[in-house]
Amino acid sequence: MLHIVDDEAVVRDALTWLATTRAIPARAYESGAQFLAHAGEFDPDGDCVLLDVRMPDMNGVAVFDQLLSRGLAQRMPVIFLTGHGDVPMAVDSLKRGAFDFFEKPFNDNQLMDRVQEGLANSRRASEHAAVHARLATLSTREREVLDLILAGKMNKVVADELGISMRTVEVHRAHIFDKMQVKTAVELAGLLK
Repeated sequence: MLHIVDDEAVVRDALTWLATTRAIPARAYESGAQFLAHAGEFDPDGDCVLLDVRMPDMNGVAVFDQLLSRGLAQRMPVIFLTGHGDVPMAVDSLKRGAFDFFEKPFNDNQLMDRVQEGLANSRRASEHAAVHARLATLSTREREVLDLILAGKMNKVVADELGISMRTVEVHRAHIFDKMQVKTAVELAGLLK
C-alpha cells in the first residue's frame, strides 16, 4: 500500500492516479496526524510512504520522527517529497533512515520505481520481523537444538553434546519445525540465513 501524505488535494490526487498506473494500491491523507492514526496497519504486500515535508500543523519531518520512535520506518519506507528542500535537509533525512528524497517537480517514472523498491523493502522487513517473532517463541533448549541443527549435526550428535536423549532431540526438533513453520532442516536454514 502506498500512503500519500500531502496537504494539497491536487498532489494527493495526482500521486494516487500515478500509483494506479503501476497497479499500486494507494491511500491518501491530508495531514500527518491523519496518517499517523493509521500507521502500523501493515499491508502484507508492503507499505511505502510518500511524505510532503511542508504541511500545516505537523510537518513531514515530525511525522517521520514519529515513525522512527514507533519503530515503523523499516516496515514503512519513507520517501520525502518537497518543493522547498535543500541539501542539508535531504542528507539529514537520509542519514536518519529515510528511503529517498525527491524535489518537486519530480520524474514520475523515477518516483514510482523508488516506490516499488520501497514496497519490496517493506515486504522483506515484514518477513524478517515475522521470522524473528517465531524465533522468540522458542525455548532456551529449543534454541540450543536449533543452533546445532543449523551447524549440520545429526540428532545423535545433538543429543550427545547437550546430554539429552535422542528422543528428546526429536521432540525439540519437531517443536522447532512447527514453531518456525518449516518441514525440513534445509528449509529452516534458508529461512534463517
